Amino acid sequence: MPAKSNAGKRSTRVVSEEVFRQVYDSPHSLPGKEKWVTSHEDVRTIEHLLGMAPKTIGAPLWVSGDTRYCPTCDRETNWLDIVASALTQVHKKDLLIKVILGDKKYVNVEAPHSIADLHCYQCKSPINDLRSFKCHNWAYARQALLDVLERVKAEESHVNEQA
Repeated sequence: MPAKSNAGKRSTRVVSEEVFRQVYDSPHSLPGKEKWVTSHEDVRTIEHLLGMAPKTIGAPLWVSGDTRYCPTCDRETNWLDIVASALTQVHKKDLLIKVILGDKKYVNVEAPHSIADLHCYQCKSPINDLRSFKCHNWAYARQALLDVLERVKAEESHVNEQA
């Protein structure tokens, strides 16, 4: 039986550290006209959205695309848009925390296509040309990751009990 073709299919895949380093060690490997790092202020907002303590995320959160700013409100697009969009559409907090802090390396294989279903955190307008994202968090300890996940789940349970 012939193998199914994945041509044109967009997704993010877990890869070995060797493949991850080959593809993503250099910001220059990111597709798009521009490459930039998510601002510290937006990283703190991401931590808040995910229920993390401030300054939990210490690694640079890279993005790339053909346009750096939202075409509607002129806000710099970045990981905050990715996380906020993912939380409202498809992913749970613990998955996003694992992607950002975990020891598995993820490669966004949507490139050269833009990231699907992405909206500006500020004005909610569609962002159509953010092409890739990555983070370099090589040294986040497994126990520390588990502690963060446990705190987030406990906080969510507490909030749900009060509702």
